[in-house]
Parts: sequence; structure tokens; C-alpha cells
Amino acid sequence: MYLKMLKLRLLNTIAPAYFFTATTVTFALQFYFFIPAIFENPDARINSSTLLHGAFFLFLILNALGNYVMTIRFPAASVQDAGPLVCSPRCADRVDAHYLLNGRHFCKLCKKVILRRDHHCFFTGNCIGNRNMRYFIMFCVYTSTTCLYCLVLGVAYLTVEYSISFENPLTFLTLLPLSVGYFFLGAIPGLQFFIVLMLYVWLGIGLTCAGFCCQQILLVARGQTWCQLRKGQVVQTRSPWRSNLSDVFGRQWVLGLFLPVQTVGRLQDHAADKKES
Repeated sequence: MYLKMLKLRLLNTIAPAYFFTATTVTFALQFYFFIPAIFENPDARINSSTLLHGAFFLFLILNALGNYVMTIRFPAASVQDAGPLVCSPRCADRVDAHYLLNGRHFCKLCKKVILRRDHHCFFTGNCIGNRNMRYFIMFCVYTSTTCLYCLVLGVAYLTVEYSISFENPLTFLTLLPLSVGYFFLGAIPGLQFFIVLMLYVWLGIGLTCAGFCCQQILLVARGQTWCQLRKGQVVQTRSPWRSNLSDVFGRQWVLGLFLPVQTVGRLQDHAADKKES
């Protein structure tokens, strides 16, 4: 039990470090290699295409980082439970959380009582619940969009700089194993091999975040959490899907689609907390 908790705490530290490292590398590749090479201007001037793609990339990555920060800034801890409840390490529930009552969980990693706990996100280092679900969903949306956008520009960069043709659909499938062999034989430079690796990293993260986003939106519309779904608990009194989405995204949901701002008021948070108590 204690060994499992140690592994989870270690993962809770490594995952955010991995996220920030991948973000820094992505930012550097975009502005130092991809955009200048793909939209190169012979007149040595910054053209409109460079500005447009640079601004669009900044919009995506700043929204991803902004919603990441908001997910951490507005935790899902219950305001009714001031102090952490002591949970026996031999509890029959999962190793990282113990179910209390009324949709509350005591998370052993966060050491807090979580209201309507959905799951613990290791990349943010905290639990996802009623207060930060909207930011987590938007974080997944913009992270997925950023990764897929970087994937497209990365493919374009390999085509421009290294004359790699992607007309054949099998090219991308065989790109990684061939690049590994060519790199160790000294046939391709290290930068080309690193960019190929990043293409698959972006593809994996993009598809994973897109899957998380679709799953969470579906659960929110049904008024259900991942904890309830995993335990087979059926929601007795389901509200209309519009009401469930409004509870998470707030009335100013359109603004929240484009800016990482708070769209759910504090009064609504306290009302939800009292409702669950």
C-alpha cells in the first residue's frame, strides 16, 4: 500500500515536469525552426503569414497554459470540510482516494476532501471536481488543438527542410522506425530525428486529450462523474443536459471558450457545496 502511494506521489511530481518540458520544447521549435522556415520571406521581412501563424500558436498555447493554471488555482476541495479527514490506509477504496458520503472523496494525494470528485490529474497535481472541471476540459481542448497544429507544422517543416514527402499514407507510419535506424547509422542529423520523435509525442498527447475532452463533456452532460461511472453508481435525479453543462461552464460560457477566465461565480460554488453536504 505504502509503495503504491510512493509511486503515485512520484508520478504526481514527474507529470507536471514533463508537461512544462514538452511545452518549452514545443514553443522553441515553433518560433525558432518551424514558422521561420515554412513562411520564409526572401526580403528578410516578417510577412503576414508568419504573424498570423505566430499569433494563432500563441493564442492556443496561452489558453492551454491559462486553463492549466486555473485548474490548479481553483481546486475542487469542499469548503465545508476545513481540515483533511484521517482515512485508514487499509480502506477498501482505491489507493489514492477514499469515498466518504454525498459525493465527497478524501484524496490521499491532495490530502483534502474533494466535492464531486471525478479523478486525480497527475499533470496538474490535483483533483478534478466541481470547481475546476470547466478549466480541465478547456485545458484538454487547447492542448489537443495545439499538439495537432504543431503536428501539421512539423510535417510541413520536414517537407521543406529535408524533402520528405508525405503523399503516401504509409510514410508517417514508417517514419519513426526508419528514422531510428538512419539516426544510429549516422544518415540523418539529430535535429531531424528529434523532430520526428516530437511528431509522435504531439500525436499521442493530442489524441489523448481529445479523448479525455469528449469523455468529460459526455459525463458532465449526464450529470455524472468518472468515480460514479467506475463504481457503477446510477444518478437518481438527473437534471437536463443544458442545466448540467451550465453548472460547469457557467452562463458566460462563450467567453470561457476563448479566454481562461472564471465563468462560474463563487455563490454558485457555495450553493453546490451546500447541496452536496
